[in-house]
Amino acid sequence: MSKSLVSEQSYEKAETELDSQETQSLFKDVLTTIKIGIVNSNLITTFTGLWLALFFTGQSILAFAAPVVFVLAGTALVIAGGCSMNNYIDRDIDPLMTRTQERPSATGKFEAKNVLILGMVLSVAGITLLFAASPTAAAVGFFGLIIYVLVYTMWLKRTYSINTVVGSLAGAVPPLIGWAAIDPSLSSPIPWILFLIMFLWQPPHFLALAIKRVEEYRRAGIPMLPVVAGFPITQRQMIVYVAVLVPASLLLNSLGTFYTASALILGTVWLAYAVFGLFTKDIVKWSRIMFVISLNYLTLLFMFMILATFI
Repeated sequence: MSKSLVSEQSYEKAETELDSQETQSLFKDVLTTIKIGIVNSNLITTFTGLWLALFFTGQSILAFAAPVVFVLAGTALVIAGGCSMNNYIDRDIDPLMTRTQERPSATGKFEAKNVLILGMVLSVAGITLLFAASPTAAAVGFFGLIIYVLVYTMWLKRTYSINTVVGSLAGAVPPLIGWAAIDPSLSSPIPWILFLIMFLWQPPHFLALAIKRVEEYRRAGIPMLPVVAGFPITQRQMIVYVAVLVPASLLLNSLGTFYTASALILGTVWLAYAVFGLFTKDIVKWSRIMFVISLNYLTLLFMFMILATFI
């Protein structure tokens, strides 16, 4: 084999590896832009909503195979679209925060117009799929999208510390969307209890993050509660939300003893650690653990809801 042929093959191999790396990098950047972690976590709550709707209405998932696919895919696309538009809007402040400064929209790897187009296309596609599941699911999804993009991201996030509370309305709709795919009437109290649980869970979750990243939010000029009111007030509000969340989660006692006991234990542990924060000196460390506890609490709570239907 001639040296020229070997060189040519080596060049082609290197070029192929480079193309593969660029493709992987692009894929990673897209996942970062749509905030795939948020998409996945919300799909868990969406599925729980539709699963409980099947359980309480006595329906088979096979009879709703198409709506199930449509609602899960549609929810994923709507959330991905909303997150992309969030990145587009926040591209001026994201470079000021360590947590967000590597986003493609912040570094310039993705042009702003492309991020906006991606968000709009994904959102429209998602609402269309939700409509195929049920018009009610589409309406609820559209409501959540408007609250998140226009009310929260464009307005309240930069002006008022109540942004976390109002933004929680958007984050609480996935279980409603899932339920609406099976029971569009939403006449049962169950989906609204799920909505309440999600609404109450979010402030202590995001305020824990705000305490941990308080200097970044201050530098970016975002009036999160720890920035404008300090840590003690923020801690007390977090305790109140968790304290109300515990009995709210017990409203699903119709799921049986297993769920009720599990929810009570989970909530008590979280509330106990929240109160412990009043007596610790290292509030930032406390907030980091609160953030982790909140993630595990939500995942386990919704997992126990599903498991309870088999017991």
